[in-house]
Parts: sequence; structure tokens; C-alpha cells
Amino acid sequence: MSDYHDDLRLAHVLADAADAATMDRFKALDLKVETKPDMTPVSEADKAAEELIRGQLQRARPRDAVLGEEYGSEGAGPRRWVIDPIDGTKNYVRGVPVWATLISLMVHGPGGYHPVLGVVSAPALGRRWWAAQGSGAYTGRSLSSATRLQVSRVGRIEDASFAYSSLSGWEERGRLPGFLDLTRNCWRTRGYGDFWPYMMVAEGSVDICAEPELSLWDMAANVVIVEEAGGRFTGLDGAPGPHSGNAAASNGLLHDELLRYLGS
Repeated sequence: MSDYHDDLRLAHVLADAADAATMDRFKALDLKVETKPDMTPVSEADKAAEELIRGQLQRARPRDAVLGEEYGSEGAGPRRWVIDPIDGTKNYVRGVPVWATLISLMVHGPGGYHPVLGVVSAPALGRRWWAAQGSGAYTGRSLSSATRLQVSRVGRIEDASFAYSSLSGWEERGRLPGFLDLTRNCWRTRGYGDFWPYMMVAEGSVDICAEPELSLWDMAANVVIVEEAGGRFTGLDGAPGPHSGNAAASNGLLHDELLRYLGS
């Protein structure tokens, strides 16, 4: 195991606590939902899950910084936890089970912060995925009951399954022509959205996926899992990691061609 084994165990504990909190309010008739300044929804469960994770991190890793979607940045230093308490809040508030808590640890190095650990926990689906740098990517119920992940070996776009979030985002950013060309040339396309396409790339059930606009907390955990499963994760500009404000993930064999369709 890597040097991040203890951090990975902690991330699982954090995910367990978040799962309990979010499932407790999933489909609740009295769930409180607000609209944030960017016009996206936030539920009481988003806030409660992030508060819970932050509280446990403060006790277990008091020297580490934390960045979360709902409460911003706190602390400074070479290690930073990045949290999306509910990735897929629109699904969550409508009772759709495709949502997850994303937890990542990023460590400062040459060029800035880099993800070294990621846990994606989707309790309503009964699924969890995780990875630590140098240790491989896994899915299962726990660290001791897991299956190692491996990306597909599909080498032609014509044979590839492509997952995306929505059409409107590509159109709003002037990238719709390339997106449509890609969908016409792929074997199969599906709009799964949010965290799930990246996990399916890591599992090998989807070959390529991309999104035109994302925040760091949407991507940090996914990067490690995709890369440790043997895939590639970059921005649409080809820059590695989660810092481009958008994402392209693949089995590696198809990545350059994916960027030719969607890149700037």
C-alpha cells in the first residue's frame, strides 16, 4: 500500500458517516432545499454531510486544509481535503438514486496541488469506489471486500461507449458541433451525468466521458480512481488533473482522439 493507506481508511470512515446522514434524508417529504447564488440547488443534507465530514477531519487531521462545495476553503498547508457532500444534488432532491459523496486528498507538489486519494460513495446505488496513488483502484463494500478496477481496451472511437451530462452545456460553450460529431461516430452514447461516467470508465463499462464545466470538488476524487484504473483524466485542453474547469476521461487509448473532437 502507499503512504496514504491511513488517509484512505479515514476517507472510508468519513464516507460511512456521510452515507448515513444523506440516506436518512433521501426522499424525505420535508427535505429543505434552497437555491444558491449560481442558481443551483442545495439541500439541508448537502450542508449536514459537509459539516459532518469537516468536523471529523478537524479531529483526525487538524493540520490539514479543507475545501468543500458548501462552506468553501479553510486552513492552509501542503495537504488539502476536497469534499463534494452530494454530487448530483438535483437527482437527490428529486428522489433519483444517482448521487454520491466525493472525498479527495490533494497534496502540494510541483505545479500545485495534485489528487493522491479519492473515495466516491453512492449509497442509494449500493456502490463505492476508491483509489490511492500507487495502490490501484477498487470497488466494493469495504477495504477488505473489494474488486480491482481496470479500464477497457477499446481502441477505436467507432467501438466506444461515450457518456456525458447534457447537451445544453456543450451548446452554451460553443462546443456543440464537436460534441455532436463525436456522438455520431461513437458506437453508443448515454447521458448518465455527474460522478457515474468516470466510475464506469474506471470499471471498463464506458470508454470515454467528458463534461464542459466543472468545479474542483466535482473532479478531484474521480481523477485518482480513473488514473489508478489505468485511464487518463485531463481537462478539455489536455492538461492533466482536475484544474481546467472541465474534464475528459478515457481508457487512455482513446484520449487523444476524444480531445480532437472536444478540445479547444
